[in-house]
Amino acid sequence: MGSIAFADFLIGLGILFMLEGILFAAAPDWTRRAMKSALAAPEHVLRMIGIGSAIAGLILIWLVRH
Repeated sequence: MGSIAFADFLIGLGILFMLEGILFAAAPDWTRRAMKSALAAPEHVLRMIGIGSAIAGLILIWLVRH
């Protein structure tokens, strides 16, 4: 791995998988209800939540890096 940015990306991806796995293992019923709720939610609501999460993630990365 020649790029620090790529290594950071892979670390972030690994953390994402780890947290998702913990969520499924610790609270499978809650996870299932959350998925059903997401399926029932209007598309524009999911889109806004996704955009908000992406922006929050970018801000968090920027704060950590600076």
